[in-house]
Formats: sequence, structure tokens, C-alpha cells
Amino acid sequence: PIRKSAKRCNISVKTAFKWRHQFLSLPNKVKAQRLSGIVEIDETLFRYSEKGSRTLSRKVHKRGGDSAGRGRKKGDWVAVLVARDRNKQVFDECLDSADTVTLLGLLENKIAADPVVCSDGFLSYLKMTQDMKVEHKILNASHGKRVKEDVFHIQNVNAYHSRLHLRINSFRGVATKYLPNYLGWFRFFEAHDNPNENSIL
Repeated sequence: PIRKSAKRCNISVKTAFKWRHQFLSLPNKVKAQRLSGIVEIDETLFRYSEKGSRTLSRKVHKRGGDSAGRGRKKGDWVAVLVARDRNKQVFDECLDSADTVTLLGLLENKIAADPVVCSDGFLSYLKMTQDMKVEHKILNASHGKRVKEDVFHIQNVNAYHSRLHLRINSFRGVATKYLPNYLGWFRFFEAHDNPNENSIL
């Protein structure tokens, strides 16, 4: 917690908060530059938050009773794209839009030659893989198609989503403007089984 960190470092709460996000901004810059083999792609949703802001861009939601808790009203949620290969290389990005052009711009140079892309039936994924001319395995969980040919699925990326949400929830939500920093923080600890001072530096 910020207050405990400030006390241990003998600095102000404001300085501790600033330092936290200066440190967190560094792992956010380290993303997979190349995904190969079987690449699983899916997006997950985080609630839009202006936590900590003195001025809000919209009317305050009442706790437990707003539209964000009942559906996927535009503006209430932020989509995060996660692409993960079987070597545990991860690329993620907060999305303003999930159209084909956006996805191509993010992933076209990240996916190596001759991959197999696994995703749900989202139309933009279908068009993206067609434009990239890569093999695409579509998994439709609502129709009971979770695995194809015993090896093609999106269970690894969905498990990653679950762990990510658990970690973000431990902060009782984070401001959307800082979400990319926390995504980078999570990627770092996922990539290091026993992180220490050397691996952090």
C-alpha cells in the first residue's frame, strides 16, 4: 500500500505514489516482440475508472448499482487485448477500438511466420488472420467447441486473464490511465518465477 511504502521509505504519500508509477512504467515497455507457434488471442474487460482524479469526466456511479455492473455499456469498460504463445511470451494492449485495422496494426509485426492463431469467433480476428494469411482456429465455447484437434484452444490466455484480474482486484481497482503500467507489472512477475533485485533491475 502507498501509505505503508511511504512510511518505510520515509517519504511523503504523494512522492511514494509518483515513485510507484515511475517504476511501473518501466516493465510496461517490455512486451513480447515476436509470438510464434500456437498463438492464443482474446480480450478481457476492466471497468473504466477515474480513481484518484479530482475532476471526473462523467457522473459518479453509485456503488453496486450502476450500468457497469449489469452489462457492457460503452464507456463503462476498457478492453485489454492479450496475445500469448505457448512459450509464455505475452503481448497486451488497452484498446480504444477492436476493429480489424487496429488489431492488424498491433499484431501484424508481432506474429512470426507460419503460426496458428487460436481465438473465439470475433469477426475482427477472422478478418485480421485472413489479411495476414495465417492459419486460424476458431473456438466457440457457446457451442461446446473449446478444443480442436486436442491442441488448439484459448485456455492458456483465458487462465492468464483470470490471474490478471485477481491481481488487479487486489488493489481494489486501478485508474484506467494507469492500467497499462499494472499490465506490465503483471507480465514481469508472470515471466519470472523467483523475481529478485537482479531480475528487477
